[in-house]
Amino acid sequence: MKREIIESLDIPDGISCSITGKKLICKKGDLEVSRAMDIQNIILETRDSKLFLSCKKGSKKEFKVIKTFIAHARNMFRGLNKKFVYKLEACNLHFPMTLKVEKDVLLVNNFLGEKTPRSAKIAPGVEVNLSGTKITLTSSNKESAGQTATNIEKATKIKNRDRRVFQDGIFITSRPGREI
Repeated sequence: MKREIIESLDIPDGISCSITGKKLICKKGDLEVSRAMDIQNIILETRDSKLFLSCKKGSKKEFKVIKTFIAHARNMFRGLNKKFVYKLEACNLHFPMTLKVEKDVLLVNNFLGEKTPRSAKIAPGVEVNLSGTKITLTSSNKESAGQTATNIEKATKIKNRDRRVFQDGIFITSRPGREI
């Protein structure tokens, strides 16, 4: 059944939001996080320090999309107040690997004795800190930090070998909201 859907979200103090086309841009000081919302029939607007999402004739699908976008906006606000931190650790049993950051790529040298380095793409806006075998990723955008952590973990995935014997790799040890 089609009905009018209106949902709102309070914008925290110190954060300014603006809408350009179908893009929500949130700023706090010099930090800026943006997210595109190009979904038909859903109207996005800001009034009186509130973010409104509405749909004239919405079904369950539009309601779910609106609730999902509100969750994304909450993550944007949370990231502007406190950065998201992912922690990874490099584990090696056979060959000592070395890690190096070059521009927007993390290079893993000597992984399982391989001559060519493995690389993982670092998303824009993510700070990478290396200290020995520990890697710390910080970003105000949760999706960028999570994607970078996944890229690093996938770069050292071992194929065609027994995982019980070859346990080398880089693994996520801590992520926002949950300690592993």
